[in-house]
Formats: sequence, C-alpha cells, structure tokens
Amino acid sequence: MTFRFPLDRANNSLPGDSTRLSHVCASSNCGCGLTRRDMLRLSALTGAGAAGLLRAGDARAQAFKGDDQPVKIGYLPITDATPLLVAHGRNLFQEEGLKAEAPRLFRSWAQIVEAFVAGQVNVIHLLSPATLWVRYGSKFPAKVVSWNHVNGSGLTVAPDVQSLADLGGRTVAIPFWYSIHNILLQDVLRNAGLTAVTRTRGAAIGPKEVNLVVLAPAEMVSALAGKSIAGYIVAEPFNAAAEIAGVGKVLRFSGDIWRDHACCVTFLAERDVADKPEWTQRVTNALVKAQKWTLSNRLQTAQLLSNSGPGKYTPHNQQSLAKVLAATDYSDYEKTGVVRNKGWHQRRIDFQPYPYPSYTERLVRAIQTTKIEGNDDFLKGLDPAFVARDLVDDRFVRKAIESVGGPSVFGIPANYRRQEVFAI
Repeated sequence: MTFRFPLDRANNSLPGDSTRLSHVCASSNCGCGLTRRDMLRLSALTGAGAAGLLRAGDARAQAFKGDDQPVKIGYLPITDATPLLVAHGRNLFQEEGLKAEAPRLFRSWAQIVEAFVAGQVNVIHLLSPATLWVRYGSKFPAKVVSWNHVNGSGLTVAPDVQSLADLGGRTVAIPFWYSIHNILLQDVLRNAGLTAVTRTRGAAIGPKEVNLVVLAPAEMVSALAGKSIAGYIVAEPFNAAAEIAGVGKVLRFSGDIWRDHACCVTFLAERDVADKPEWTQRVTNALVKAQKWTLSNRLQTAQLLSNSGPGKYTPHNQQSLAKVLAATDYSDYEKTGVVRNKGWHQRRIDFQPYPYPSYTERLVRAIQTTKIEGNDDFLKGLDPAFVARDLVDDRFVRKAIESVGGPSVFGIPANYRRQEVFAI
C-alpha cells in the first residue's frame, strides 16, 4: 500500500497548502503555512517513506490491546474540534475507562493526516470531503464514526463587498481543496454567474472570475486585513474574529446554504475500529457525551476552549468563541439579509453526532462537480450509496446516542433518516 498526497501537476502544490513545492521556507513566519520541516515530512508520503509510516502506525496500534490504547487526539484550533476537546477537558474519556494524552494541535490538514497515518494520533476531526481523499484517493483504511457538529462556517468578505458579484475579478481563500467550503463556495459563485478559477500570482483574473487560493485558517484574517484577498470561507471562529476586529463581515453562513450540514467528522483508523471495538465504543461514547454537555453549556465551552481556559486548547479569546458557540445575534443576521432561510431556525454552530447517509451521498455527488486542484480521477468512479455504507460506520454512535437518552436529545428523527435541504 502506498499513501500519496495528490499533487497539482501544474504547479506542484499540495492540496491543503498555499505554497509551491519550489517554495521551501526557512522559517514559519513567511505566512505560507508550510515550513521546511513540514516539507520534508510531507515529501516522505509521496514515495517509499509511506510504507514506513504505515508500518509505524500498525506497530503503535498493535502495542496496545483493547482499552489499554490511549486516546491521542489530533486537531486544528477551530470550533469543529469542540467535542474532542470538551471530552478531554471534562475527563469524559477517563470516565469511560480510557487513558487520554494531551491533544496535539496541528497547523494544517496535511499535517494532521500525516500524523494520523503514522499512528502518532488516533482520534482526529477531519473535513468530511477530505475523508474521501484519504480512504479512496490515498487508499488508507479509515472510518467516519460520528459527526463533530453541524454548520459552523461562513463566507467572510472585505467591508467593500456588498454582494457575490463584487467578488468578480478578485481572490477568495479556502482552507483545503477537499472541503465543504470549496464545494459551497463554488456553488454560490456559479449561481451568481461567476466562475471559480485558479490563477498563479500576478495572472489576470476576468471580471466574471473568482480566483481560489488555499490558505491556512490562521492566516486568513490577516490576509483579509492586508487586502491580499477579498474574502474567505472557513470554519469558526475565524469569521467571528474578522467581525470583532472590524476587518470583514459575514456575507453568508454555510448552514444557510446546506441546512445542518457536517463540516468535520470524527475519523478513526479501520484497524482500531475492527480490532478494538470496545475502545472505539468508549471513544464514541465520550464524544457524544461531550456534544450533549456542550448543548447546555455553550458559554462554559467557550471558556474551556479559549486561550484563558485551563487547557489553553486554542489561541482564541473567549469573546470570539462565545460569539460562535453561544450566539445571541443570529436574528440580527436574519434582519439584515445575511441569513436568508429564516424558517430553518438554526444556530451559528450546533451539535449532533449522527452521520446521516443522505448527507454522505449528497456530498459525493457535490464534490464530483467541484473544481479541485490535483489528481481527482478517483472521484469519478465513486458511487454515492456505496460510499455511504463503506466510509461510515454508525454502529458505535447509535449505541452512544441511545445511552444518553436517544435521538430526541439531539433533534435526530427516531428513524435516523432525513432529507438533505440545499437552498442558495
């Protein structure tokens, strides 16, 4: 088995980093999101080094039997990671009889996947479209066992942008090619008569074109403030941070386009799901309990995740996290027209753990018509119904949901089915 990051053959870039392979940084301060050390590690995944990483991951997994394996969380500092961090911060893994190491914060999606494949972390949150790339594009056996949240992302633009039409001829950042952000952005641009393109720096952009670039979430607010981009679509709290700083405004919320969609999901190696079902169940139990607690303790969650919290899990202050997790101003967005689907009665971010098959099927169909840099040939042959059965294992989350009171606790239909609602 080989594990390969799909390279964009036109410019030799990795699908989660805004840099070219020819641009290798000497420091982490250049703003590109990829250091020389990162470059060397990621390069190992495109060659024979991949086999070594896989063997290392297998050895780490086999070193522990059953519940003895510690929970090793890998995450990015976004609200999508909330259940993982709450479960750790409130000792919910320990309550399930598990050992848990301190969560490891990563800067990019490429880095977190690398660590996951190598077995350095074994419980991660990952962009739902990226799970397709990992399992089918790179052929690494892993399973989605639950959702981390619903909604929780937005399209933030410069103050002078009044509508999507104003983005014509300008540049907008996304966090990863394989992301719900890329899918939804291209859908709304297409609906507005605009075409998504990927132009090199300095190249001309037509008045009906929007140039897409991949940028690490942590770089987006400063890039918008510096006017190198006209907007970005990303997970929270980076949209709230731009609002608070006065450098940007939300033009649309992702959940106002695809109702109660997933962005990040909990991803486990298939070897752990198959060989350690008790461990997998206990991990999932803790994450479901974390989501239930978060629903009733939103301000406390903001404090727990903040840079002033005991675990200092994220670099964000409590104000920006509370604006997302405990939002009281959603009706204001409805009044100004930012939120168009008022009858959906949503929150800026919400939490429910069940991975609906209808979502996975719609996701596959959506990404098959989305422009993605790099070799995405594997997407063409994916059958949506097969992927919904093969990628997702919902046995554990169903048991966990039942153990905390059943589907109604999270507003899930009793039959665990729903119809996807999409309205641009």
